[in-house]
Amino acid sequence: MLDSLEHSDEATIGEIAAWHAAIRSDSGKDSEKRFRELLQALPAAIYTTDAEGRITFFNRACIDFAGRTPKIGEMWCVTWKLYLPDGTALPHDQCPMAVALKENRPVRDVEAVAERPDGSRICFMPYPTPLRDERGLLIGAVNMLVDITARKQAEQRMILLTAEVDHRSNNLLAVIQAMLRLTKADTAEEFRASFQGRLTALANVQRLFSASRWTGASLKAIVEDELRPYASEDGERISIAGDDVRLPASLAQAIAVAVHELATNAAKYGSLSTPSGRVDIGWETDDAEALVLRWSERDGPRVKEPTRKGFGVGAVDSVIRTLRGRITRQWRPEGLSCELSFPEITA
Repeated sequence: MLDSLEHSDEATIGEIAAWHAAIRSDSGKDSEKRFRELLQALPAAIYTTDAEGRITFFNRACIDFAGRTPKIGEMWCVTWKLYLPDGTALPHDQCPMAVALKENRPVRDVEAVAERPDGSRICFMPYPTPLRDERGLLIGAVNMLVDITARKQAEQRMILLTAEVDHRSNNLLAVIQAMLRLTKADTAEEFRASFQGRLTALANVQRLFSASRWTGASLKAIVEDELRPYASEDGERISIAGDDVRLPASLAQAIAVAVHELATNAAKYGSLSTPSGRVDIGWETDDAEALVLRWSERDGPRVKEPTRKGFGVGAVDSVIRTLRGRITRQWRPEGLSCELSFPEITA
């Protein structure tokens, strides 16, 4: 008999009502006892009432569900307080069980919220079903309360995630549009290479977010990913220093694009264009959660400030200003020195 309970909740409560009718037709206290023993064995909260709505039986699962021990003879419900899904108080005499008895019909596809005496709340779906005698007259009802709290929490997380994905997508498209508009090149091949490199930097950030389940992207991982192609086997060419920091999406994208541009320019014109060149990059935060990242090139060819303002200057500056950040550059003869500062890490 218990094997047949592995169906839907509605099928289960229907079977319970049918078993009750069959047991009553057998008459005798032994049959009623077997019915109650069956209900006690079930993990779902199940209780019965008489035709007036007074509780006549509840199983042990009701106690765990309601956070209290109901009393035989109480009206309508085993729970302490009830609410509609929108938070409106639901009087016990208007609960689904009361409706099922007053209208002599099963009630389905409704949700409610039960509050326990300790203040905790549980979302559930009730399945109140009238019980009738052999003549078809109403003699009471049976109700099964199915906990859907985990499902509702999952739905809420999905709604939040969908909104977050929508926000991130719009933000990412805006960055890509800026990249497309400001990328400069003399040939189509140069344009393709430059634009593809910047897209890869953004893709790496998205991968980091996915790996962290969208809790943040590692600043250290962003920097390491962008500079890995330029590192030497002895590890002396690139120096990275700073405690790891978890960044929100917009800040992570800005830093990824900025570091990518700094590395690309260094590989073309700066310290990374020669085997002897070196790059030092580090960052620090303070108690106010301000972030300062420093890039310093040395031991490369002599450099001077470029005359053309390409993506590396225009778009990066624009993205950083959007986050209320600041970028400063010093074109020293021994190499570029650059500082990126942001007033806060959260965004």
